[in-house]
Amino acid sequence: MTHAPGTATAWEALGGDPALLSHISYHARVGALPARLPVLELARACVGACALAGAEWAATRAGRPVPEVQVDDGALATAFVSERHLRVDGRAATTFAPLSRFWRAQDGWLRTHANYPHHRARLCAALGVGADATVEEVAELLAGRSAAEVEETVYAAGGLAVALRTPGQWAAHPQGAAVAERPLVERDRLDDAAPPARSAARPRVLDLTRVIAGPVATRTLALLGADVLRVDPPQLPEAPDAHADTGFGKRSARLDLTTGADRRTFEELLDGADVVITGYRPGALDRFGLSPEALVARRPGLVVASLSAWGAYGPWAGRRGFDSLVQVATGVAAVEGVPEQPGALPAQALDHGTGYLLAAGVLRALTDQAREGGSRVLRCALARTAHWLVHEVRPEPRAARGEPVDPAPWLAETDSALGRLRYARSPVAFTGGPADWARPPGRWGTDAPVWA
Repeated sequence: MTHAPGTATAWEALGGDPALLSHISYHARVGALPARLPVLELARACVGACALAGAEWAATRAGRPVPEVQVDDGALATAFVSERHLRVDGRAATTFAPLSRFWRAQDGWLRTHANYPHHRARLCAALGVGADATVEEVAELLAGRSAAEVEETVYAAGGLAVALRTPGQWAAHPQGAAVAERPLVERDRLDDAAPPARSAARPRVLDLTRVIAGPVATRTLALLGADVLRVDPPQLPEAPDAHADTGFGKRSARLDLTTGADRRTFEELLDGADVVITGYRPGALDRFGLSPEALVARRPGLVVASLSAWGAYGPWAGRRGFDSLVQVATGVAAVEGVPEQPGALPAQALDHGTGYLLAAGVLRALTDQAREGGSRVLRCALARTAHWLVHEVRPEPRAARGEPVDPAPWLAETDSALGRLRYARSPVAFTGGPADWARPPGRWGTDAPVWA
């Protein structure tokens, strides 16, 4: 392949120079990410744009020409399901809990998410069942209730449930209409502040993200040389397998921002940061003064990137969400399913794709900032990536479907504090760029909350 139109769209959304697109070469492979929707094309676009942004940033720092970028379908197909390839001392990762699944309702289908204990507890409470409810008990209950009614009831209780919609139904929904009006990557320059002096060397990235999309973005920035420190509240531990999958290259600390000592430590970290990336639902961190605008006001010259499920606008702006639920709401699950049952993409491609887009946005912001200064704010949403996939990404001609791509060339193993890890290598590749992360993940929350 010599071109991928989706990459040009993503690169334009990131404000990149179109002349640099000629630096990307593609290696197509039969059997990569098969789906009705153009998932492979989306993956090529997100990773291609991210790798090009990384190459541009590396060239800017070194004062050299932008190197060549390589995008391999095998690497994409492996990395976009990195959580499935993960092994910890030979044990496969747990990806979905029993109550995270599709359910047949009285008038259609819905999907719930209950991977975290607090989400399971809220779901069970909203449904009026015990915390130890079985799949069979919940299935019997939901079979007699409306999908839309369950969606509203569960969300009102702080849980997660989404009724199945077709693309047309989502387009007619107020949130779907709001999402469609937004750019793929929202980019704003808030002032003319000079960039922090440290950002010219090794950017310090304060990582306030969870689960997949945000951690994929920060994992990618760590690969490319950033000093990434992830900070989590002690009362909300990350799922161990998710941490093992996305913790490469980073350090991990715990701080309770409701306590004075931890808050002072956090402020010291913020004072030394070049980039802050947040992945909590919009407004969730505002009480700590961590909205993008508040962060920039306190630390001019920052790059602030935020990620959400539904976008920071519209009637669902404050709702929690995950890739699997966004697929259900936006019509992806309806397209990928059959009349008898909804389906799913071959990967959590909204998470992974948006993660690479967010990393690309940060890299492009750092490049532009090095040239022009200015505080930068970026926003991405899984629902906007889904809109791009369903309505805008153009399918490329493909050969007949073949066997799935053998992931072996893009898998590696390493010892770590968590045990012996098998993991997917990053698909972000350019000439002279890093081949792998500098360090494996450590134990969650055990690093000192200081910059390296």
